[in-house]
Amino acid sequence: MTRKELSPSGNPIYYHEAKDRPFQPATGDVATIDLITDHVEKHIGPVHNVYHEIVSDRVHLDILFVAPTKERNYYTLVTCGMSDLPMTVPEGAEAFRYAELMLCLPADWRFSDEAFRDENHYWPLRCLKTIARLPHEYDTWLYAAHTIPNGDPAEPYADNTKLAGMILSIPTAAEPQDEFFTLTSPEKEVHFFSLIPLYPEEMDYKLRHGADELFEKLNKIGVTELLDAKRKNTCKKRFGLF
Repeated sequence: MTRKELSPSGNPIYYHEAKDRPFQPATGDVATIDLITDHVEKHIGPVHNVYHEIVSDRVHLDILFVAPTKERNYYTLVTCGMSDLPMTVPEGAEAFRYAELMLCLPADWRFSDEAFRDENHYWPLRCLKTIARLPHEYDTWLYAAHTIPNGDPAEPYADNTKLAGMILSIPTAAEPQDEFFTLTSPEKEVHFFSLIPLYPEEMDYKLRHGADELFEKLNKIGVTELLDAKRKNTCKKRFGLF
């Protein structure tokens, strides 16, 4: 069940309740995996590793890893499988039924099975997988400027950060940006959105003032999809939240 309210800025807030569904095993589509991998390698760089999902419900979600380079000194993580099923989009948004997500991590981020046992290292991957499943679990959709809090009320993702939510945006870590955003195949059109981690105050600011004003604040200090777990909070009271 989905309940909708309006925020002070006039934008809808959706509250989703989990549906009682049986487990639906899913396997990845080889053709789609190859198509998305080729798209990522064309616009970002070689995929040097894939975080494979062992057991999948509804959609098989892998994460493609692009290693740091001199030009892009950070890891780029892109989901592969969210677009296997269409999202439930509103009327007029049929062109955006299929999507994948991306997030970038600093070059010194720890990647290993041992490191991922610690939520301080694993939480960005958990976010990618959880948010990629959200529209299929709740019969909804995701689009630019949508925010997803980590719980209600929003709680920090891990002990090493106070970030507690995500906002979808248009990726900047790809060349050219407009060509990466849309992948067109004979079967579907897939759009790639970036995840930008937010503080609770920033999510509150967006509800009060709208996404454009929040993006203006984020852009002013150079916030992108490249995670900085300790970055400045753009919407604390000293910055004029209220």
